[in-house]
Amino acid sequence: MLTPESLKKIDREIAKYPVDQKRSAIMAALAIAQDEQGWLSSEAIESVANYLGMAPVAAYEVASFYNMYNLKPLGKYKLSVCTNLPCMLSGGVDAGEYLKKKLGIGYNETTPDGLITLKEGECMGACGDAPVMIVNNRRMCSWMQPEQIDQLLAELK
Repeated sequence: MLTPESLKKIDREIAKYPVDQKRSAIMAALAIAQDEQGWLSSEAIESVANYLGMAPVAAYEVASFYNMYNLKPLGKYKLSVCTNLPCMLSGGVDAGEYLKKKLGIGYNETTPDGLITLKEGECMGACGDAPVMIVNNRRMCSWMQPEQIDQLLAELK
């Protein structure tokens, strides 16, 4: 199911662990599979699990626990808004509400043009920068007030 290039990347991750503990590469392997396909189908999760020699349900437990993994197709951009307590108290809820109104969608929804999926995120480890958002699990955006949110949305379009 995975391309030879992705399998080579997973092999590099596996090499970081003792030979008898290759399942320790599960998080990296799932991320590689997701990068290749855009999301993690049950077939992709099972393929990764089989490659690592572990039960598919164990791989699914990892994929379903962390919000960095997408278990269904999303928009081109996934915007995760931190709504944990420190961010909530520092404007995270307001930032989320502003985005909902601006995009015309709620959390776990995608804009009709397929461009943006809005998600609630757990702690992103940047409480002092609140409100915080992450774009596609890669780019952290800090101090996201309406003006900064508008700039980000313009950039993404």
